[in-house]
Amino acid sequence: MNRMYAVVAITKHGVEIARRLVRQLPGSDLYYMDKFARGDEEALGITLFTGSVRLILPDLFRRYNGLIILISLGAVVRMIAPLLKDKKTDPAVVVVDDRGEHVISVLSGHLGGANQLTRRVASILDARPVITTASDVQQTIPVDLFGCQFGWEIESFERATPVSAAVVNEERVIVIQESGEPDWWAYDKPLPGHIQVVASACEAEEQEFDAALVVTHRLLSPDEEKRFLQNGVLYRPKVLVLGIGCNRGTTLEEIEQTVTETLAELKLSIKSVRNIATIDLKKDEPGLLALCRKYGWRMDVYSPEELNTVSLPNPSETVYRYTGAYGVSEPAALLSSGAEDWLLPKKKSGNVTLSVALVPHPRAGRENNE
Repeated sequence: MNRMYAVVAITKHGVEIARRLVRQLPGSDLYYMDKFARGDEEALGITLFTGSVRLILPDLFRRYNGLIILISLGAVVRMIAPLLKDKKTDPAVVVVDDRGEHVISVLSGHLGGANQLTRRVASILDARPVITTASDVQQTIPVDLFGCQFGWEIESFERATPVSAAVVNEERVIVIQESGEPDWWAYDKPLPGHIQVVASACEAEEQEFDAALVVTHRLLSPDEEKRFLQNGVLYRPKVLVLGIGCNRGTTLEEIEQTVTETLAELKLSIKSVRNIATIDLKKDEPGLLALCRKYGWRMDVYSPEELNTVSLPNPSETVYRYTGAYGVSEPAALLSSGAEDWLLPKKKSGNVTLSVALVPHPRAGRENNE
């Protein structure tokens, strides 16, 4: 995929609107019928096509994140119907009318970003955005996008549809947020009364609710899963920092085994790991770099002087002789996370030393209608 958006037009007026749109929409490619050629298409990177637009749509559907089509809504629906696979993978599809007055979100409004793209295109064209997704219209929690602006990951998607229905139908919804960014409510109005926020699963035990949104870095117990996920969705905020020290040449396999086993022992989800942290001497350590590539983690590195600013319960003279720092995993975890203490101060396993810290956020729970 070379570009993000394909803009497609098949009428004279549509071509005019489309040419104006791509000039102001970075990452977009323009396609229109060759009978409307003006002679500057090659220089501008515009692709001309002959025959029915239906013939090029399967390729565009596969190659682009979003399609902006200046054709009638009914025609677009008929053409894309055979191409639909899954809401998690289908591209965003947006339709613009032939006068550029309305921009309609047609497909993949949330996960595919069509609603956001619709607003962006409408702003460029000074048109009216048409969005029918209930959570957007009602200005409430979009279950399938909850926390996405912070990088939260949905672990259990199976109940997303009934939980979304509970939210928009104003049933009793409980948000159990044990960690992660608290400022997820995006609207300039109070949280609706039917949505209750609590700061822990324990606090939610005695509550009555019809659906649950669970935001935590913990592995839930079987009883918690049964109670909260029977009609609930589980989100993993990126809040764990792994401070890692290792001997030179330690393999990816050994580091990964230490990480996965330790997180399992602590009952923490690997999906909530935000990054690793270590001493700058290890910034080119192959095993650590391979771990970051495999899981998509960043690596924060600190000088010995920076690490030594952190007070340690058991500073190591041995580590100091080799690195100039009295510790690596423990101070690196605190410096990177901003935490004042560790979930795990230090665990030594073979060639690896691991510490775990939790990124602090203000209290997650909030009162309704604050």
